[in-house]
Amino acid sequence: MMKGPELMNDGTLPPGLPNGTPVWWRNPHALPVDAAMARSSLDGEMVKEAEDAWEWYGPLLAQLFPETAADGGRNRSELRELNRIAGMIGLTRGRLFAKCDYALQTTGSIKARGGVFEVLTHAVDIAREAGLVEDGDDLSKLAAPEAKAFFARHRLLVGSTGNLGYSVGLAGCRLGFDVEVHMSHDAKQWKKDRLTALGACVVEHGSDFSQAVCAAREAADRQADSHFVDDERSITLFMGYAAAARELADQIEEAGIPVDANHPLHVYLPCGVGGAPGGVTFGLKRVFGDAVRCIYVEPVASPCMLVQLALGIDRPVSVYDFGLDNRTIADGLAVAQASQLVARETRHMVEGIATVSDESLLIWLTHMWRLEKMRLEPSAASGFAALVEFGGEIEVPDSDREITRVIWTTGGAYQPETEFAAALARGNDLISSM
Repeated sequence: MMKGPELMNDGTLPPGLPNGTPVWWRNPHALPVDAAMARSSLDGEMVKEAEDAWEWYGPLLAQLFPETAADGGRNRSELRELNRIAGMIGLTRGRLFAKCDYALQTTGSIKARGGVFEVLTHAVDIAREAGLVEDGDDLSKLAAPEAKAFFARHRLLVGSTGNLGYSVGLAGCRLGFDVEVHMSHDAKQWKKDRLTALGACVVEHGSDFSQAVCAAREAADRQADSHFVDDERSITLFMGYAAAARELADQIEEAGIPVDANHPLHVYLPCGVGGAPGGVTFGLKRVFGDAVRCIYVEPVASPCMLVQLALGIDRPVSVYDFGLDNRTIADGLAVAQASQLVARETRHMVEGIATVSDESLLIWLTHMWRLEKMRLEPSAASGFAALVEFGGEIEVPDSDREITRVIWTTGGAYQPETEFAAALARGNDLISSM
């Protein structure tokens, strides 16, 4: 695609980026946390409100997802230490962990933290307006047949490459909503099939994620009693993700790990449109301040957040403007244009962005299965690829300190056996040829 002169790389972007070469871009706009928060339009107390809401939603979540009942209806994942992986890649100082959202009991991906949260929030809001519940009520009553009959008169719409659509679809259908999911051309067929099996209406598009989101937004505008879960603009979605920071903080504290200037925390976050990594970053900065460094990871073909942050937030920028094709095995990260909300809110918070190749995703998906029996989808392996490729550069500011590294593994446990076996076979072939 021809690039206009205003979009030519003037040195702001890493030189290898338009060629699809893996790169590390250290964010020159990052600021100390107090200055960064002062530039945000969002109130940090909104995260606390989201944390409290999750607690209130617990009895309802336990009804909708009985597998969470033993934990009081909490949507939480394990923090697993990876000593074998640390030894394999030669980490001799600090510690390495995986945040296991790939196995979240609700929907098997980080998108449950945003998607399920927004569905529950909308359900409570309209039920409260209708007089079905009041503040402080036991919300498990919203799983009763009469509540489902009420929700059936309302529609939920979302645009997705797969995991957000499934999270919205599963929670919405279990509550009784009429659910419509608009999916881009790069969404996996099995993700479409499982939504259809839930009873959701799947609308397929031959275009990319941004166009699917636009189509869903327009459809919601045309339909009464509709709510659009906006992956690009929703603050509710953003805060659902941000609440995960407290969960991680509690787990780190339980493990007896200090996080301070001499013991920094580095968190690697797969990034598509940006809602999940952006929300988590916002939440982590609120908890840990300057002691945490958040790194976004994107595919080499889809570095939408990198180009957006590097070139400014005054207007949207697309990877297509640089001749990149947005085609990647990491379907959950196949996004050409970043969320303007996330770009604006985290521009001064994120440490930087690494891009990784599809081959490295398959290799690390395979290593994680071999050594840890973690069933990741390609996008969920991106943090490992980034750490191995660029860890030396990323960790320069903290090279003389004891670093705790957390790789956020974002999805994969519920993928079909055939899909996972095919990815493993490709990964094994790549490892054998090295």
